[in-house]
Amino acid sequence: MTPPGRVGRTRPQTNTREPIIQEPEEPQPLEPEATRRPADVAETSRASRGWWDRNADEYQVEHGTFLGDDRFVWGPEGLDEVEAELLGPAEELKGKDVLEIGAGAAQCSRWLAAQGARPVALDLSHRQLQHALRIGTQGVALVEADAGALPFGDSTFDLACSAYGALPFVADPVRVLREVRRVLRPGGRFVFSVTHPIRWAFPDEPGPEGLSVSASYFDRTPYVEQDEKGRAVYVEHHRTVGDRIRDVVAAGFRLVDLVEPEWPSWNSQEWGGWSPLRGNLIPGTAIFVCVRDERDE
Repeated sequence: MTPPGRVGRTRPQTNTREPIIQEPEEPQPLEPEATRRPADVAETSRASRGWWDRNADEYQVEHGTFLGDDRFVWGPEGLDEVEAELLGPAEELKGKDVLEIGAGAAQCSRWLAAQGARPVALDLSHRQLQHALRIGTQGVALVEADAGALPFGDSTFDLACSAYGALPFVADPVRVLREVRRVLRPGGRFVFSVTHPIRWAFPDEPGPEGLSVSASYFDRTPYVEQDEKGRAVYVEHHRTVGDRIRDVVAAGFRLVDLVEPEWPSWNSQEWGGWSPLRGNLIPGTAIFVCVRDERDE
């Protein structure tokens, strides 16, 4: 789960009250340049794999407590599948084959396994999956692969899910959705959460400065962070609500629900641009509930 328009960290300042002798420092890599520009499928995938491999450790340290080891949380608001039942009642998950896409450290898959499901946790990042191994994988299979080319046969899974995984970070979401539909059995359900599209019109700030529109909601130009040679090191793609719905339909799914979680009173934490202040005024997460109808094509 990573918000668009991330704010880069600055290096700590040296205390200069006492004279000190310092060894010559190694040249520090330049902070990535944030811009908006096109990024194709290959460049986006390469950037995503590299970013998550480099930042997996920090991500798990910063957000691991909130996510837990075996909770199924749909987004920074803290909507839990225990209450939401977007995949169906927990008692009906037993014996189901479930694919989690963009699984990270496989927290959601661990919860699914505890309900008696047979989850497969898939992620592009090798380092994220190493964290899954560190926490434990009892009942969970791990697969390192690109969501746009799923290494499974047709009609392999009963359910699929993705909590902020893959879809915000791919240049061709229909390709991913078609792959998910392919590996689902007829009647199977796919539920995925993404940054709510309206958030792209606002600065990615948790305070009052994040409450004024600063960009066009209709500008689909990707958010890109690039190195000094112009190579993308982080890419996030914007789709409007209408785009997301059309993507779902174009992939052959039927959209049965669109959930916009409200910010709960118990959640006092800030996560990037997500905060109680903003969460009580504008939606931060959109969850799409899709079904592959039971028909042959």
